[in-house]
Amino acid sequence: MSKIKSYFSESYQELKKVNWPTREETIHLTLVVIGFSLSVALFLGVLDMVFSYGMRWFITS
Repeated sequence: MSKIKSYFSESYQELKKVNWPTREETIHLTLVVIGFSLSVALFLGVLDMVFSYGMRWFITS
C-alpha cells in the first residue's frame, strides 16, 4: 500500500514541475494543428481526385 501512496505522491510532485503552456500558446498551437490537418486533407483529396479521373480516363480509353 505504501508503494501506491508513494507513486501518487511522486506523480503529483512531477506534475507540479510541468511547464504548462499559456492559453495563448494553446490556442496558437491548436490552430496550427487544425491548419496542418486541413492542408493535408485538401492535398490528399486533390490527389485522390486526380487519380480517380486518371483511372476513369484510362479505363474508358
